[in-house]
Amino acid sequence: MNDELTVLAQAGAAALVTAMATDAWQETRGAITGMFRRGRRAALEAQLDGNAELVRDSPSPDDVRRALYGYWTQELAALLRREPSSRDLLARLVDSVGGTLADGRQARFLEQTNTARDSATVLAVQHGSQHVHGREARTAES
Repeated sequence: MNDELTVLAQAGAAALVTAMATDAWQETRGAITGMFRRGRRAALEAQLDGNAELVRDSPSPDDVRRALYGYWTQELAALLRREPSSRDLLARLVDSVGGTLADGRQARFLEQTNTARDSATVLAVQHGSQHVHGREARTAES
């Protein structure tokens, strides 16, 4: 499989597991099952519902989503190999549902790299507030 289809399978899996246990779930579930052949749909629906239940009932749903991501990447990659016509359907799913959260906001994927050098201190936060209390820094003149 070429790199483009691998990336699409990964994006599809990310969209799928992100939607589990959110308001976007039914739409996503329907789109995914629609891509597979009829004979497999009932088993696939049961599996998807079981996966979504694991996410919903878990005290750490993101850990469950991470565990399911690899499996669904492989499933979607196999689907793309068997049925190349499902490429456009999966791409549309990724675009429409990929980052939708339960409250309607778009999911944001953030990456943060912080480096401290020469005895420096890094204080970083991505969401929320950061309050720092302590002694004031001494200047070189003190």
